[in-house]
Amino acid sequence: MGQNFSTFTFTPSVKAVQARFGSRNNYAASEQDPDRYNLGESEIAFIESRDSFYLSTVGENGWPYMQFRGGPQGFFKVLGERLIGFADFKGNRQYISTGNMSAEKKAMLFLIDYPTRQRLKIWATSEVNDLTDDPELAAKLVVPDYRAKVERVVLFKIEAFDWNCPAHITQRYSLDEIESELANRNPRFAGLRYPPSEASHHRPV
Repeated sequence: MGQNFSTFTFTPSVKAVQARFGSRNNYAASEQDPDRYNLGESEIAFIESRDSFYLSTVGENGWPYMQFRGGPQGFFKVLGERLIGFADFKGNRQYISTGNMSAEKKAMLFLIDYPTRQRLKIWATSEVNDLTDDPELAAKLVVPDYRAKVERVVLFKIEAFDWNCPAHITQRYSLDEIESELANRNPRFAGLRYPPSEASHHRPV
């Protein structure tokens, strides 16, 4: 846990609660660790293997908003030591997250891998760009052969991140993960899909 994480999260009220419940001394010691802003190999591999994540933004009224973002595995890309981004696909056209990020740049990302019970929290400054703003960048983020309309690209400059413990995470597997495991166990199952519909591609079971 780097100092940047504690700076973002351990406000006076949080420290008071930690002191009340007996964890303040442990966290005070960990705040002396070196700053950690840049992504390491484990963070990069984790981010780029996701097929979904949760994005939290804040509106002008001060209320937070949480939304699911998904796509094919690898749609969320690492562009630099502190820069990540994705191509934002067309949805229900409410544009709440997009509107919030146009007014308030602060964003929170929650990435979770259910089979391995890992989760990564990222504090970031957001940036929303039209596809024509930087065609070269857009080309890096657009997913070839994925049948969804890309409306914009969203970038996140990482300000802090932290790994969570696996406690209380129930293991869940997507159909792709189940099919891959079956194929690894027995080649007879290679290519088997049930149900054979694109709509079920990322449905958890």
